[in-house]
Amino acid sequence: MVSKRVMKELKALEDGLEYCSATMIDDDIFHWQVFLIGPEDSPYEGGKFRLDIKIPRDFPLSPPKIRFKTKIYHPNIHLTGDICINILQSQWNATWSIESLLSGIRSLLTDANSDDPYNARAALYYRENREKFDEIARWWTKKYATF
Repeated sequence: MVSKRVMKELKALEDGLEYCSATMIDDDIFHWQVFLIGPEDSPYEGGKFRLDIKIPRDFPLSPPKIRFKTKIYHPNIHLTGDICINILQSQWNATWSIESLLSGIRSLLTDANSDDPYNARAALYYRENREKFDEIARWWTKKYATF
């Protein structure tokens, strides 16, 4: 039953979201690679970010583990790629789809929560010197997320 839901979710992503694509890793339905396109009018515009998704066997009761594999400068994303977003933790609900989760992560790229950071320096710049933050984030995007 779980693998049926997971296959349906993967198919939905393969069939077309303009801002991301997904494939299985090593033919494992519970391990995906996703490429997320940076939102327009953001310091991530033009970037293609690789994410690793590990789906638990009890999905959707538990959320997937998602990590950025491409380096990104963001207040809510740790240098290890871990993401600080409520929908992956306390606000997870079994009705969430992976597509909606990816949409939420993409929205985070344009609307960071600097009050709950994983990257304190990025959060400080985001709050107190947005121009400097954007400059650094654009540089990281150009260096690590453009092909």
